Amino acid sequence: MTERKPANLNFESWIDKQIREATDRGEFENLPGAGKPIPRGNDDENWWLKGYLRKEGVSGDALLPPSLLLRRDIERLPETVRELSSERAVRETVRELNKRVVEWLRLPHGPYVRIAPVDAEEIVAQWRAERQPKRSTPPAATTPSRPNRTVGRWRTLFRGRRTT
Repeated sequence: MTERKPANLNFESWIDKQIREATDRGEFENLPGAGKPIPRGNDDENWWLKGYLRKEGVSGDALLPPSLLLRRDIERLPETVRELSSERAVRETVRELNKRVVEWLRLPHGPYVRIAPVDAEEIVAQWRAERQPKRSTPPAATTPSRPNRTVGRWRTLFRGRRTT
């Protein structure tokens, strides 16, 4: 921890003194990025945060409020359960998500986003439908086309009954 600024020094001379002493100790030698320009984002005020997250290998999901995370998880649920191998695992995934949704609904914080628990039966039905093998439809049998004779019969029957 750095020492406190003495009362008789102004901030500028105190900071200059600390920088000079650190330079004398060699603390600024062989720093990563020495001699390179400071990376800057175009007009993004959070360029430093995005760079830090990228450097640390962390996604920006940790910065999202819980309501937006829940909304995103609900929207991605069909893709999430698509990879699961059993109906029990699908139901457990939906149950865990619904538990988080109900907890948030009891004490909402962050921006309010309209969310509700997911219908487990609907998700399981979608999961089953995607797992069934796709049936290939046989090619339609080609039959010679015949003129529709019933229309012609009705025309002849009612031709004489028209009134003007």
